[in-house]
Amino acid sequence: MRAHAQIDLAAIESNIATIKGKSSSEILAVVKADAYGHGLIPVAQAALKAGATWLGVALVEEAHALRAAGITAPIIAWLTPISEDFDAAIKAKIDLAIPSLAHLVVIEEAGRRIGIKPRVHIEIDTGMTRGGFLDEWSDFLKVVGGADIDVIGAWTHFARADEPHESFTDVQVERFEKALSELRAVGINPPIIHLSNSAASLTKPSAHRDLMRVGIAMYGLSPDATQMGVGESLGLKPAMTIKSKLHLVKRVPAGFAVGYGGTVVTTSDTKIGIVTMGYSDGIPRNTSSAAGVSFKGQRAPILGRVSMDQFVVDLGITSEAVTGDEVTVFGADGYSIDEWAAASGTINYEIVTRIATRVPRIYG
Repeated sequence: MRAHAQIDLAAIESNIATIKGKSSSEILAVVKADAYGHGLIPVAQAALKAGATWLGVALVEEAHALRAAGITAPIIAWLTPISEDFDAAIKAKIDLAIPSLAHLVVIEEAGRRIGIKPRVHIEIDTGMTRGGFLDEWSDFLKVVGGADIDVIGAWTHFARADEPHESFTDVQVERFEKALSELRAVGINPPIIHLSNSAASLTKPSAHRDLMRVGIAMYGLSPDATQMGVGESLGLKPAMTIKSKLHLVKRVPAGFAVGYGGTVVTTSDTKIGIVTMGYSDGIPRNTSSAAGVSFKGQRAPILGRVSMDQFVVDLGITSEAVTGDEVTVFGADGYSIDEWAAASGTINYEIVTRIATRVPRIYG
């Protein structure tokens, strides 16, 4: 196997237990985007085993995949264009987010058409300025009381909760409370209130309410390694390790340009390793020499540009690595996911979610 992702389900269960220990709120495990690249069904099952009571996805098709796997726990899908097949979603007992009047109309119509009252969560824009009611709010309040829907929840999404000293989260909470009061004034009293993402779940108990939506922290990673510290400092265990093989090891003299464009030139005689992964596998093309692989605990930084299916690392002239050896791309015995993110000018979320499906996941 030229490359694979090792997924530690016990780490995911441990992370959920750690977060559960901080609150009496229930946990909604966010498993969108193939569980942040870790594998939708195995991770969902592990999360429920660990005590999560809800699952959250972006897309309706993700929710259908969970149902097809026999998962009966409550599921909410929140990125639902009005062209979706809401009839099938409602029949599958998938909760749906309502962020606009148009969504209310088509979801209500679907429910009437099949004779099942849709379970919905009202999404309120309190400052993310992305999804949720904003300009249509007053018009929505006029009609929601008579709508043929079952309002299960009301929710919002924090924009800056991963900046613990930023006061804007408190502003969003205040705006949400005002909107919630207005909902109750027209006879809508949602039984489930959910505001907290991973960052707020870890740092802001006052926002926990009935349900915490736990995403990146469940996978052992910090919502913001710069602002909040790395996952390990928060008591979390990274769940993904990437292993790959050295397609070739060879000696290279000083003064040789490496890779497309010859962007790096060897400064001394060395050994290079050609790693059997590239940007088609999710390795960022722009990753700098601040990341690389490890072999028997020794780090080997990237040399030059990442190619589609391979990249080159500087093993060092004394390395004992040989053609065919296995290396750790990121994991506990080498570079971390956060180091890879920093070296690529991105965030840890992107590093794990972009690992391609042609990289097999192995669970343990």
